[in-house]
Amino acid sequence: MKRFKYLIETAGLAWLFAIFRMLPLDAASWVGGFLMRAIGPLLPAHRTAANNLSLAFPAMPAQEKRRLLAAMWDNLGRTAAELPHLSGEALHRRVTLHGTENIPAEGRPTIFFSGHLGNWELTYPLAHHRGLPVTLIYRKANNPYVDKIITRIRATQSTDMLPKGPGGSIKLARTIKSGRSLAMLVDQKMNDGISVPFFGRNAMTAPAIAEFALRYGMPLIPVRVVRVRGCHFEAFVYPPLHYEKTGDEARDVLAIMTQINALLESWIREHPEQWFWVHKRWPRD
Repeated sequence: MKRFKYLIETAGLAWLFAIFRMLPLDAASWVGGFLMRAIGPLLPAHRTAANNLSLAFPAMPAQEKRRLLAAMWDNLGRTAAELPHLSGEALHRRVTLHGTENIPAEGRPTIFFSGHLGNWELTYPLAHHRGLPVTLIYRKANNPYVDKIITRIRATQSTDMLPKGPGGSIKLARTIKSGRSLAMLVDQKMNDGISVPFFGRNAMTAPAIAEFALRYGMPLIPVRVVRVRGCHFEAFVYPPLHYEKTGDEARDVLAIMTQINALLESWIREHPEQWFWVHKRWPRD
């Protein structure tokens, strides 16, 4: 039964992606946003997003919350519709890049990190397009057939890809020793992670990015992509985070992740309509 469900989901996604790919980029982006503005509020995830907004912004008026939720679904729909265009040049030409001086020269492995903001699929190509070998660390989709479709598209914009999960640490170590940089999205919940403040509440957070930075002395470079209008973006590559290796690994990891969560929170507060509010980021009270 599950396999049949997966096949139906995959057929629907393949059909949608084929249509989006045939449409001009601006039209595909608009249609994706239109569809999700209509469908998103009907999904169970809409309640999750509304609850998350209430947790993060308890004083937010109901009218503003409704506006942000509609804008969030628009951004998610646009991001999905733009994905089939990721392997072409038209989408990347819509990105105005700031902070190129912060992209290191090839030879020193670096960890680029971001969150599910704007069109996050445009973050990892920033270094790859400049000749820097980048391995994308990603979370597999629950549907393995859908995962293959999305992975095939993403693979055109990275040197290599590694899914999160068991055995990943060994593969990551080999990747770093081979001289490649890493690209990671670090704003989702990890049940067996560490507790780190996020919007004034403790949130279980994956510590891997801090552990690898400390172990291999890798710079941690923040990257974000902001949707400025329609299918046009500004990308920002920031200077490396400052962190110290004191010998107390647990303390050092917590310090790094606290700094990262605070940075992500500041980005989300600046453009709350562009974050992935549908993810269950905080534990139930």
